[in-house]
Amino acid sequence: MEEEEEAIGYLDKVLEDEDVFLLEECELGTPSSPGSGSPFLVAVKVEAGKGLEMRKLVLSGFLASEEIYINQLEALLLPMKPLKATATTSQPVLTIQQIETIFYKIQDIYEIHKEFYDNLCPKVQQWDSQVTMGHLFQKLASQLGVYKAFVDNYKVALETAEKCSQSNNQFQKISEELKVKGPKDSKESHTSVTMEALLYKPIDRVTRSTLVLHDLLKHTPVDHPDYPLLQDALRISQNFLSSINEDIDPRRTAVTTPKGETRQLVKDGFLVEVSEGSRKLRHVFLFTDVLLCAKLKKTSAGKHQQYDCKWYIPLADLVFPSPEEAEPSPHVHPFPDHELEDMKMKISALKSEIQKEKANKGQSRAIERLKKKMFENEFLLLLNSPTIPFRIHNRNGKSYLFLLSSDYERSEWREAIQKLQKKDLQAFVLSSVELQVLTGSCFKLRTVHNIPVTSNKDDDESPGLYGFLHVIVHSAKGFKQSANLYCTLEVDSFGYFVSKAKTRVFRDTTEPKWDEEFEIELEGSQSLRILCYEKCYDKTKVNKDNNEIVDKIMGKGQIQLDPQTVETKNWHTDVIEMNGIKVEFSMKFTSRDMSLKRTPSKKQTGVFGVKISVVTKRERSKVPYIVRQCVEEVEKRGIEEVGIYRISGVATDIQALKAVFDANNKDILLMLSDMDINAIAGTLKLYFRELPEPLLTDRLYPAFMEGIALSDPAAKENCMMHLLRSLPDPNLITFLFLLEHLKRVAEKEPINKMSLHNLATVFGPTLLRPSEVESKAHLSSAADIWSHDVMAQVQVLLYYLQHPPISFAELKRNTLYFSTDV
Repeated sequence: MEEEEEAIGYLDKVLEDEDVFLLEECELGTPSSPGSGSPFLVAVKVEAGKGLEMRKLVLSGFLASEEIYINQLEALLLPMKPLKATATTSQPVLTIQQIETIFYKIQDIYEIHKEFYDNLCPKVQQWDSQVTMGHLFQKLASQLGVYKAFVDNYKVALETAEKCSQSNNQFQKISEELKVKGPKDSKESHTSVTMEALLYKPIDRVTRSTLVLHDLLKHTPVDHPDYPLLQDALRISQNFLSSINEDIDPRRTAVTTPKGETRQLVKDGFLVEVSEGSRKLRHVFLFTDVLLCAKLKKTSAGKHQQYDCKWYIPLADLVFPSPEEAEPSPHVHPFPDHELEDMKMKISALKSEIQKEKANKGQSRAIERLKKKMFENEFLLLLNSPTIPFRIHNRNGKSYLFLLSSDYERSEWREAIQKLQKKDLQAFVLSSVELQVLTGSCFKLRTVHNIPVTSNKDDDESPGLYGFLHVIVHSAKGFKQSANLYCTLEVDSFGYFVSKAKTRVFRDTTEPKWDEEFEIELEGSQSLRILCYEKCYDKTKVNKDNNEIVDKIMGKGQIQLDPQTVETKNWHTDVIEMNGIKVEFSMKFTSRDMSLKRTPSKKQTGVFGVKISVVTKRERSKVPYIVRQCVEEVEKRGIEEVGIYRISGVATDIQALKAVFDANNKDILLMLSDMDINAIAGTLKLYFRELPEPLLTDRLYPAFMEGIALSDPAAKENCMMHLLRSLPDPNLITFLFLLEHLKRVAEKEPINKMSLHNLATVFGPTLLRPSEVESKAHLSSAADIWSHDVMAQVQVLLYYLQHPPISFAELKRNTLYFSTDV
């Protein structure tokens, strides 16, 4: 059963892929897959040469999965001959009729794919740009009639297999552990899979083949001889899919009520509900006529998991209260930022330990123990990090409040519900038996099987990207009427999405042209989301849950951050389509180890990349002019800006400010007063990041790392103050000046959402990251650098931010306890 559920879940995963060109008629997956409310299309501008290279990559991946599929079909066929042999004996395991029903058309499907694989394999292995293989895909598509016959028989085959398992122990043993041969290059020789899971594979395969055809067409030049053949194969496949869509979807996602009506599952997922003043993880199921909120029951070992219904609302009775109608939410204590960061630190450290244990071929028990600890921390993070309110109301009474990590999810749930509410729905009350049947079906129907944490992922899944993603949001088209428009960018981090950047509002237009560049820090990220909003200037539409004006989402889309595509020196331009709106953007990625390098400026007359002592001496100042001016401007008009120092400024604006500061231009003050405040905050961060050595110096860096690790408070205080005294005066005075500024920013946390911990996370690596990274060669991955180094840098800055005011004069005058030179 589990394997079949994984197979079903796989389709949803495929539909999320960046390279999927998804058409309405191709939606074989459940409507609950991410983004399915508004299928999006990613069109990549490729040169012919790159396109042909991408063709080879697409084909190689498909060939590998085709080998796995053939092995699965072989495993399914393996017991068929001995079963047939016993059918004519006095003690048959199954009758001939039962065998033919269960294994119907499997032999034919196997032969079709074996021939296809044998013909395609040499073409991919002896690859050149002139290779043609469109005829192979065309032939494969022309044989889809066999699949139609298989699909028509699929339900009966499953039911027959289930009945035979219940009545025959021998067949039950056979069907529970079929051995699938591993791929040629795999270390695993065999894996065990149930017959039920293998019978689902052909249905899964048709969709996969169709999606691959989309990818091949996208990377095949129009004048290539394969192009018309692939187009034809795609047309046949699409027609086939639309003809069987109705056959499969209801069967996979439907529940029959006691009255004989069909109720389908449309969407499900894990959400955090605020219940009785505390956060609870719920599994929420959206059916065609009802929303059901459930939790997994604790079950004894060996028993099937079951859901317990907490509440349900018929969609006819469900309303979304507008911000002004909503009652204030029950008070929920927000989880302190520093505790969330501590969890991230623990998760990263545990990940590293698990990798080391695996590399050293450690005991599986030790690895399982570490995985359990990691899951506990990830679960806490998942439960306590969401802050975006999603409120629903039963018109007959009670309101319910969920907290989500992203506006993207909130709009997905809202859109899915509103789409169903357009139908003629009736209010109803479920009897206890009906509710029991509906809740009982949730376990089998669910499409999201695991809590979204990394410890649930397979070992071979991508760990994500660590470093900096540069994104330029160019323009958008497709708006039906003029509006005030802006975009936000989100990336995933530790299993949930975080908003990282926001374009300026382009007023009163149907074709906004932002051309704004952002630098986004990635922490194991795998996806980028773009949300397009219409700005609301009506002060009455304020959300009582978080005191923010509710802007309208016009469109949203998501793409996978594929390391092969992103990790190039050149910009990669994409178009993302969402609800008929097309947003054009470009991106490129710099890995963390590359971004760690500080490079001194060749031109010592400027301020960027020049030692702080040189700049202050030249200016005859105690704190560099650039630091004083940026701080003053932020305190004047940015201290209440939500996400100040966290939200990226426009890169072109930051570069313009950098140029005027370097040139000591007379127009600096005028330019500062006109510039977007996030660009000024970004310029200040860039100045510290580009110092040839960190503000807290390379020499003292190891001592700061040792000092922050001390357990005894008195010893830590003595050490940390002594280290400050050891800094050169310009560095120390500038650090104390910045420290007081960041404390003033944090005082406005209820408005700007920037706590001391948030600020330490932003500035810690900027002020402490050493200029030499060669000493870190022993670290095995970018994630290690993140867990061991960056977290400690954050802790150092946080220590000083949480410390009572530190005066330069007092610090120089007092020697706390007894201290030795560093």
